[in-house]
Amino acid sequence: MEIKKSEGVTATEKLLADLCENTFLKLWSYPNPFNDNQDELCDLLAVFDNHVFIFFDRENLTLQNESKDPNVLWNRWKKKVIDAQVRTANGAERYILQSRKIYLDQENKIPFPIEFDVKNITVHKIIIAHGAKEACEKFDEDNIYGSLAVSYGEHTEKLPFPFFIDLDKSNPVHIFDSHNLPIIFSELDTFFDFTAYLDAKIRAIKKYNALVYCGEEDLLSHYFRNFDKDNNCHYIGTLDEGVNGIFIGEGEWQDFLERKEYKAKKEADKESYLWDDIIQRTCGHTLDGTILGEETPLDGKSAIHEMAKEPRFHRRYLSSHMIKAIQSFPETTEKLVRNLSFMPSFFKGKAYLFLQLKVQGFSETYEEYREKRRTILEIACGTAKNKFEHLNTIVGIAIDAPKFSETNSEDFILMNCENWTKEEKEYYKDLNRDWNFFETDNLSMQYKTATEFPQEPSTQKPKVGKIGRNSPCPCGSGKKYKKCCRNIKYN
Repeated sequence: MEIKKSEGVTATEKLLADLCENTFLKLWSYPNPFNDNQDELCDLLAVFDNHVFIFFDRENLTLQNESKDPNVLWNRWKKKVIDAQVRTANGAERYILQSRKIYLDQENKIPFPIEFDVKNITVHKIIIAHGAKEACEKFDEDNIYGSLAVSYGEHTEKLPFPFFIDLDKSNPVHIFDSHNLPIIFSELDTFFDFTAYLDAKIRAIKKYNALVYCGEEDLLSHYFRNFDKDNNCHYIGTLDEGVNGIFIGEGEWQDFLERKEYKAKKEADKESYLWDDIIQRTCGHTLDGTILGEETPLDGKSAIHEMAKEPRFHRRYLSSHMIKAIQSFPETTEKLVRNLSFMPSFFKGKAYLFLQLKVQGFSETYEEYREKRRTILEIACGTAKNKFEHLNTIVGIAIDAPKFSETNSEDFILMNCENWTKEEKEYYKDLNRDWNFFETDNLSMQYKTATEFPQEPSTQKPKVGKIGRNSPCPCGSGKKYKKCCRNIKYN
């Protein structure tokens, strides 16, 4: 069945839709969904695993009126773009958590295609605020890009100066703006990476009395430069338990762009998008109703869904392995040749098999050949489980060897082998007698370590120190430090 999606209504909504299609991929990102009252629920809704992302995109040109007091204009702009949308986002979250129906059309005829259990989801509320960039740059020459400054703190007073947004740390909403929206989505362009960043940010908001930063891109730089090797993840803040407030200054992102480890990462990531291309093609076939076989990517039980879980740096390894396997496919005149590659996932207990087949000179139809190719792939997956007993999930990918085929197609298998029986083990062992997967003399194994930054970032201890009692408080309240957050030790 064909699934028709909105492409966004306004120019900024269309930009958001395009960015989300790259990060969340075609199948899990839907602009302009509607509630059961036939009102628009949000500007874009993305769902993957147990995460729900609610986006609101708002543009207001009030700040372009240079003849009026910028403080007055700021209060008007903030009230319409930030305050009103925070309330709307909270309302959309309540609607979703009530398990009410969501639709793709205003007539409520096309249900939202992804089901999820509201008891087990994490909701991320994100507001995209447009219309302040130029005014922000003019207001403060120290503001490099015109990004909005943000504070999550315990104070409740309105900040006395513009382009600084104070948000409730007990019910956090994320604010992106015209400048940092494309940065966030280009640097965190997988479900894993985007979600890991938001989760780290929420942990920091809950942990510290105040989290203050001059632009979301500066916070992202801070996140990338802090890595916990014990837990294998980036974090926001410091390992110094004596610090209970974090302040990220202006220009952190600009400095990070010039670092050699960042440039090395961007160069290394280029070939990783082969993995995305494979997923996107199958997503497209699902949306237009042309997907074949029993794959059901929308219900979370498919090879494509498993492939979409991989972080960017591991997609780099997987794509590189596939490219090398294609390049090294044997040059031969034999009519039937196969090449099988085993690739571990980022996630424990999961692996991928990449099967290339060269088949020439046989009289069967292409449909019959595809069925045989899927059977061979299944045998390879079952044999891999027998060979590597620790595996719980195996994803099989089969294609025609590109060296010998001008056109191509992909077959996918998701094999859940967590509860592997003795009968299944013997079944695939018998089937493998004709193929000898993982039994040939040519079998070789390599051990590789993949890192997100090919050149390790230089380690610099965070500068921690108390702020002067008469200094302006970094929480943004406008008060002196001694009369505001004097008990907060800022990093």
